[in-house]
Amino acid sequence: MLSAWLGDVVELYRWEPIGYFGFRADGLSIPIAFTVSVLCTVISIYSMPYMVHRIGKGSTEYGLYFVLYLLYATGMIGSVLATNLIEFYLFFELMLIPSYFLIARWGYGDRDRISFMYFMWTHVGALGLLAGILTLWSVSGTFDLSVLASISIPEPYRFWITIMILVGLLVKMAAFGVHIWLPHAHAEAPTPISALLSPAMIGIGGYAVVRILMTISPESIGGISFQLSLWALITMVYGGLMALVQDDIKRLMAYSSVSQMGYILLGIASVQVQGVSGSMFHYLSHGMGKGILFMVAGIIIVQAHGIRSISRLGGLAKRMPVTATASLIGFLTILGVPPTSGFISEFLIFFGAVQSAMEPLALQRLIIAIGGVVSTAITAGYTLWTMKRVFFGSMPAEITRIEEAPLTMTVPLLVLAVTAIILGILPDLVIGGILSQISTMIR
Repeated sequence: MLSAWLGDVVELYRWEPIGYFGFRADGLSIPIAFTVSVLCTVISIYSMPYMVHRIGKGSTEYGLYFVLYLLYATGMIGSVLATNLIEFYLFFELMLIPSYFLIARWGYGDRDRISFMYFMWTHVGALGLLAGILTLWSVSGTFDLSVLASISIPEPYRFWITIMILVGLLVKMAAFGVHIWLPHAHAEAPTPISALLSPAMIGIGGYAVVRILMTISPESIGGISFQLSLWALITMVYGGLMALVQDDIKRLMAYSSVSQMGYILLGIASVQVQGVSGSMFHYLSHGMGKGILFMVAGIIIVQAHGIRSISRLGGLAKRMPVTATASLIGFLTILGVPPTSGFISEFLIFFGAVQSAMEPLALQRLIIAIGGVVSTAITAGYTLWTMKRVFFGSMPAEITRIEEAPLTMTVPLLVLAVTAIILGILPDLVIGGILSQISTMIR
């Protein structure tokens, strides 16, 4: 286990008048921070040839791009390791500002409007989060998560604090109904940023639900678990169905991310150790799988001179075998096929959902759990059908000269693909630490 090798580490600093801020690396935060770090590293390498395509060889904007990129990465890592809710909020907002400029400056399509929409949706969600944090402080007198874990928050404050924080985080997760910004932002962002927005950033909302709300009061989540489970199922089905009808390969991946956030939310809503742990492990699985797939989409855009319409592609496996192989592993990870890590995470999520329906027996919860399992057929539909249309069959005449991408683009794919398989074969490298940490939260 990573947490066993590294140990739980907390580093604190005095911060007047807030109290203490610092960074906590434990069985829950280490796997999430590991995923973010791996993605940020390989995508930074991938960015070098991709941004030549987007910016041009003679441009002086590369420094600005990588400064914003590093600020974005800092926001994600800081959010994951934060020990103080105000500190968490500051890092949470730090993710938004550089990503807004990255989309507005180097995005596609109507990037000014789309980046503004992305900013407004996620900022308003973050303000809901801030309202919940400040209400929590007014009741408890502290922002420190370790102190909050030992404080009993009275009703009805606990309920409204949970709702405010939860809604703010679900906007970041792009759950159904508050997902409007995601397909536009992820489709039109420069592809390296899409490969961070979807695999890394939105899942941090799910991590924060567990880190903050499970620490403060898992009973509050338990009180609305049925409603959250239903919301999760709708998100899974809606995102999957929308992915099925997309022709733009990046919009397909974006709607797939909506669906995958439903899986994470379903595990959290179970309020079972296995289900919540499966959700956090699914963050890793989705990060590896969707990171591969967004980078594959970028490779196709670069090598096919801007083509991103699935109907104009086909037969690419003949000319791009490495990209095709990595893409297959990415799709299988999203689908949850062994030996990828997606199988382990989805098994634990559904195990937790069924377990919550049995203790005591609740027919409605059982129907939702079964619906979640059945909805994986939709995931199988859009993943396998996309693989077939893009990489097999006849190749259109306009792309017959397409070639495999350079090593700076294919090696990052292979790193994520190998990681997804290793974590599928040896899940206890991380899942043991997650299970141990979640079991201390869900009492």
